Amino acid sequence: MRAAYDAELKKVQNDILTLGGKVETALVESVEILKNRDFEGSTRLIEADAEINDMRFAIEDHVLTVVATQQPTGHDMRTLAAALDITTELERIGDYAKGIASINLTLGEAPLIISLNNISEMAQKAQTMLHQTLDAFIQQNAETAETIPDEDDAIDHLFNLVFQDIVSTMIDNDTYSDQANYLVWVAHNLERTGDRAVNICERIIYMVTGEMKEFSSTGGH
Repeated sequence: MRAAYDAELKKVQNDILTLGGKVETALVESVEILKNRDFEGSTRLIEADAEINDMRFAIEDHVLTVVATQQPTGHDMRTLAAALDITTELERIGDYAKGIASINLTLGEAPLIISLNNISEMAQKAQTMLHQTLDAFIQQNAETAETIPDEDDAIDHLFNLVFQDIVSTMIDNDTYSDQANYLVWVAHNLERTGDRAVNICERIIYMVTGEMKEFSSTGGH
C-alpha cells in the first residue's frame, strides 16, 4: 500500500514540475515577445495559458482523490496541501505572463518609451527564483526555502528602477501616459511573481517542519 501511495505522491510532484516548467517558460517568453513586438507570439502565449489552467485543475483533482482515498495525516497531508497551494500560485504566475502578452497586443506598433533591460532582468531573476522554489519543494528542503526569499529584494529593486525610469520619461513627455501605465503593470506582474515564489517558500517550510513562517519583508502576501 505504501509503495502505491508513494507513487501517487511522486506523480503529483512530477506534474507540479511540469506545470512549473511551462510557467517559467511563459514568463520569460512574455517579456521577450514584448521586447520583440511579436504579436503572433503574444497570441500564441495567450492561447497556451489554457493548458496551464487545465494542468492546474488536473493536479488539484488528483490531489483531492489521493486525500479522499488514502486519508493521509501529518507530513503527507502537509505535502498534499502544499501541492494544492503551489499549483494555485503557479497558475496565477501563468496569468501574469498572459497579462504581459496581452499588454503587447494592446500597445500595438507604438515604439516603447523605455528600454526593457531592467524588465528583462526582472523576468530572469523571477524565473530563477521560481525554479529554485520548485527544486526546494521536490527535495523537501526547508533550509533552501529559508534563503530564497532574500532574492526577492533584487526584483523589488529593479521594479523601483523601472518605475523611476518611466516617471522620468513622463516628466519630459506625457504623450505616452497610457503606455507608461501598461509598462508599470508589466513590471508589477514580474514583481508579484517574486512574491508568489516567496509564498511557495513559506508553504515548503510548513510542509517540512510543521511550522508556519511568514516573510513579512515582501509585499505580496
